[in-house]
Formats: sequence, structure tokens, C-alpha cells
Amino acid sequence: MKSQIRIGLLGTGLMGQPVARRLAAAGYSVAVWNRSPEKALPLTRAGITIKQSSAQLLADSDVIICLLSDATACDQVIFNQDALHSVGKNTTIIMMSTLSPDIVVEQARKASSVQAHYIDMPVSGGTIGAEKGSLSLMAGGDRKIVDSLRPLLSHLGKVTHVGGVGAGQLTKLANQIIVAGTLSLLSEAFTLAQQGGADPAKVREALLGGFADSTLLQHQGERMVKGDFEARGAAKWQLKDTRSAVALAKQLDLTLPLTETVNQLFSQMIDAGEGELDHCAIIKQIQRLNNVLI
Repeated sequence: MKSQIRIGLLGTGLMGQPVARRLAAAGYSVAVWNRSPEKALPLTRAGITIKQSSAQLLADSDVIICLLSDATACDQVIFNQDALHSVGKNTTIIMMSTLSPDIVVEQARKASSVQAHYIDMPVSGGTIGAEKGSLSLMAGGDRKIVDSLRPLLSHLGKVTHVGGVGAGQLTKLANQIIVAGTLSLLSEAFTLAQQGGADPAKVREALLGGFADSTLLQHQGERMVKGDFEARGAAKWQLKDTRSAVALAKQLDLTLPLTETVNQLFSQMIDAGEGELDHCAIIKQIQRLNNVLI
């Protein structure tokens, strides 16, 4: 029964809250922990338990979903030696945070040392996808474990097994290259249209349904032309991912000129103090470079 599976979720930020709510609404027993407990308080209205310590959550969970911000936070909360010993035998750790492939391989090794299972499963689809249950979940790890989790994960979105541990993060890096690059190109397209005398909102409308259409044009493109830059996916995290992609490319002796340029653009945006804005606010950086304002 669903209620017999104890789900523990670490990190109740923009993605963690809707994920927790959907699982609770599906009938699962869900507990959460967050560094700032007050951010998790609204979840109690959905019947979700707030654990007072991360160690307590680790010990009391059959499935641990990690949506912490970065590798440092993950290591501090789960993968230091003391924390690991709180994880029960045969517990499954689902790593939904976006990390580098080499980091998740090492985390999987540590999980194995306490006889826990580890699945590398970053997600794409943003807060809208998390709220609607339409996320893309990119799974790296033991196929049998992934398949056993499908009934649970079906409430969050579509699961694709892409290979062993690390393959999920490789897939997410590919996703982030496409997202960051597309947002940058949309920014240039709207800026060009504006300066040429066209209405960017009408240009976007005209492009919908054609070869240039995409989820990003539909959603982030609309936010760009309206100037709605409230963070649903902060630019500082986009930069973290493009930096990871550039670093991995260098390790693999690859040259990714477009990704390197996009990485530079997001770096300039963060240097301008706009890291807390949504990643679609990259249009502001393109505007700044051209001394124009849409």
C-alpha cells in the first residue's frame, strides 16, 4: 500500500514543495526537512510531516528524495559519515538535485557502503511541471530499482531510464545546455525584433506553432516580453549548470563554443547582481550589451 512507503524529502524550495504535495495527494506518507523550517510550514496543511532534523528524516524513510541546492548541501546532509549511518538498509536515495556526473557516482558508492540503493534522477520541467505532475525524470542507476519506483514517480511525471549512475546527470547537463542556449537565442531574437520596429509580443505570437516553437518560447518567451522575471528557476542555478557543462567538456577534450558563450552571458548577468531573477531574465543581459530596453 502507498501509505506503507515512507517518503522523506530534503529541500522544500521551489521544486520540493510541489513534489511533496503531489506525493501526499496521491496517498503517500510524506515527511520533509528544510534548513529553514519556516519555509516548510505551509506543507503541514497537506498532511505532510516536518522533521526536526535531517538525521531523523533519513532514519525514518524508505525512499529519500533529495532536492537540495548543490553538492555541498547534499554532502553535508546525507553523505557525510555520520549522516549516512542514519540511512536504513535497502533505503532508496533518489538524487533529484542537479550535480555533476562524477559527484553522483561517488555518492552512489557511499550509499552502497551502508547497503542503500541510489538513483541519479535529475528533473526538468520547472515549477509548472512539478505542480502539474508533468516533469521529465532522467534516471541513472539499476533498472530494476527504477522500475520498482515507477508507480510512485508516475505522480511526478515521465521517467526515462537513460543508463547507469551518472547518465541521468549527463542527460540533465544536455538539457541545461539546450535551455540556457535557447533562452539566450530568444533574448537576441526579441531584441532584434524590437530594434527593427516589430512588437516582440506579436513576434512571439507569430512564431508559435512554427519550427521555432518550443516550451521555452511558450512560457519563458511570454515572461520575457512581459518583463516577468520573478524566479521560478533562478539564473544563479542556470550558471551553475552551464559551468558544469563547460568543465565536463574540457575534461572530455571537447570544444563547445556556443555553450561557452552562453556561460559567459549568464556569468555577466550574475555579476550584474541579477542571479536571483529567473533565468529568462538573460534578456536583460542582452539588452545591457546593446544599450536597449524592451
